[in-house]
Amino acid sequence: MHKISFPGLGIDEFTVNSTAFLGIKWYGIIITLGMIVAVSYVFYRTKKQKLLLDDLLDIALFTIPLGVLGARLYYIFTDNGNGTMFSQVMANDNLSFGKKIFELFNIRGGGLAIYGGIIAGVVTAFLVCRYKKINFMKFLDSAGPAAMIAQAMGRWGNFFNGEAYGSQTDLPWRMGLLPNMDSNFTMYYYHPTFLYESLWNITGFILINIFYKKKKFDGQWFLSYVAWYGLGRAFIELLRTDSLWIFNHTIRVSTLVGGLSCAVAVGAMIWLYIKNKNKELSPVIYYPNAKHHPDNLPKQENVKESDDEPIKENTENETENGSSASSEENENN
Repeated sequence: MHKISFPGLGIDEFTVNSTAFLGIKWYGIIITLGMIVAVSYVFYRTKKQKLLLDDLLDIALFTIPLGVLGARLYYIFTDNGNGTMFSQVMANDNLSFGKKIFELFNIRGGGLAIYGGIIAGVVTAFLVCRYKKINFMKFLDSAGPAAMIAQAMGRWGNFFNGEAYGSQTDLPWRMGLLPNMDSNFTMYYYHPTFLYESLWNITGFILINIFYKKKKFDGQWFLSYVAWYGLGRAFIELLRTDSLWIFNHTIRVSTLVGGLSCAVAVGAMIWLYIKNKNKELSPVIYYPNAKHHPDNLPKQENVKESDDEPIKENTENETENGSSASSEENENN
């Protein structure tokens, strides 16, 4: 448990427990809810483009676990200020080899890097989309905003853990935290960088959805997400005290990756806009040769017409029988 306050906002000290119930952490619950919201959002958007729910679930079932794995690998192989986690764990002679492997992948102990998750998730989604003949860039246009809202939710897991905060500050929205990186007995006040990133993502999500129907080319909203998130993360990371580093502790990884991804995304949007300026967007997410493209699905038989035939035949039979009966009756008379 830890104590938190926002005195500049009139919020006095209160206690937060990182455990929700039965040993389950709030962080895990919030991340899981974020995944559910993200998949639901993608379904909402792609349903209009004729994407089958089964295909979406197939993408999610591969992308989510491999995305988590990617986030973990990114974290353990990146310098945290004292070397990489991988080198630290493998150098610990007090652990057996099996325990070392367990420690490296024990995400309950913390340590997921979002960029690793994004990279692994995008690569996995690409492979599944290619197999199912789904337009990858069109799919990403719904997945980008979905990731954005999931990240906005996920940052509140950091709040419950009392982590991902910045340097000390006296700004009105400062966050008091105890225990903290400077003391286990005195409350100090820091930048609530988890809150900055959450609000930044929520703002981007709202803006993308306001203009969503005005899309000019496939990939526009995914690249907008990459640019928006990269720009915000590049600056927010400068305030954090738990950054991952490269080049002998001289450059913050997320600042470098965020800045580069923003620049590349903006350049790609300009190029794609020019290239696709006069092209009409397909309303269907599948390629024409895809098994689940609407034009390739089996046509339903017209049940009504097939049901009418026997009725017609019966009517004719009844008419014939009636005529025969009348003829026989006339003959008898």
